[in-house]
Amino acid sequence: MEKKEIFKGKDILVTGGLGFIGSNLCIELVKLGAHVTIVDNMLPRQGGNLFNIKDIEDKVKVNFSDVRNSLSMNHLVKGKDYIFHLAGQVNHVDSMRNPIQDLEINCRGTLVLLEALRHHNRNAKVIFAGTRGEYGSSVKLPVDEDHPTNPKGIYAVTNLTAEKMVLVYHDIFGIKGVCLRITNTYGPRHQMAHDEYGVFNWFIRKAIDDEDIPVFGDGRILRDFIFVDDLVECMLVVAATEEAYGEVFNVGTGIPVSFIELAKTIARIAGSGRPKFTEFTQERKEVEPGDYYADISKIKRITGWEPKTSLEEGIAKTVEFYRKYKKEYW
Repeated sequence: MEKKEIFKGKDILVTGGLGFIGSNLCIELVKLGAHVTIVDNMLPRQGGNLFNIKDIEDKVKVNFSDVRNSLSMNHLVKGKDYIFHLAGQVNHVDSMRNPIQDLEINCRGTLVLLEALRHHNRNAKVIFAGTRGEYGSSVKLPVDEDHPTNPKGIYAVTNLTAEKMVLVYHDIFGIKGVCLRITNTYGPRHQMAHDEYGVFNWFIRKAIDDEDIPVFGDGRILRDFIFVDDLVECMLVVAATEEAYGEVFNVGTGIPVSFIELAKTIARIAGSGRPKFTEFTQERKEVEPGDYYADISKIKRITGWEPKTSLEEGIAKTVEFYRKYKKEYW
């Protein structure tokens, strides 16, 4: 895609760049010839992992700091062309255990970043990674961008608030921003230590270890799963599309898959593990929004992006990665 050529020689800041999505994005940006600075606070359990950037560690700058620190953000935003804002608290369970931290990281962190841009670099463009959790329970399927937002967890409330802040700074201060509501993402470089960040990669861990794959309830809940390479491609194409700024986009595949179907497919491709039904934990039951899959016609129309990786292909690539680098993630 020609659009992505614009990143060559550009100065780019990726917040949360040592995490799952951020590290995959940084690897692609380096390939495209961008000058990448990563800021990450490496909070435990949040998924930051230096091994994630092993292949590019000598080609990026890493700043161990926090988006809530205005001194460091004021310094880091200077001269940047693009800011991919991925630093956030997205652990559903932690968000109910420790909601104040969610507010601090997702709202205050975003506001500190936007204020740094207002005072030191109004020309940078901001790509904000939000969550489909902002919608809460689906009223109609597939879910388009005009669907009501009724978040079920605090992390989704704070993400929605951060999204609104980005759009306010776009409208009032002319700091160009675009907001993505991203569906369940899976693939290499995701933390594998616990199951609180999305079930997909946990299913993969269980399959690789040849254990039972825990499917909640009757396994019929539908979800929209996107492979991380497709998401990275999406972020780059959106960032390079002038008409995208000021907009909110769903990012997903639009293809519904049930959890039982997912578990069976993973077990088949991995050649190990077996699906086993289990009851919802109380914490999960409280934030479970039910069926979700995205209407992605808006992002296709405005940017031309669409996902390319089939579920089978994505699972195979993910299983292969973790079998190879298991000791870095388990």
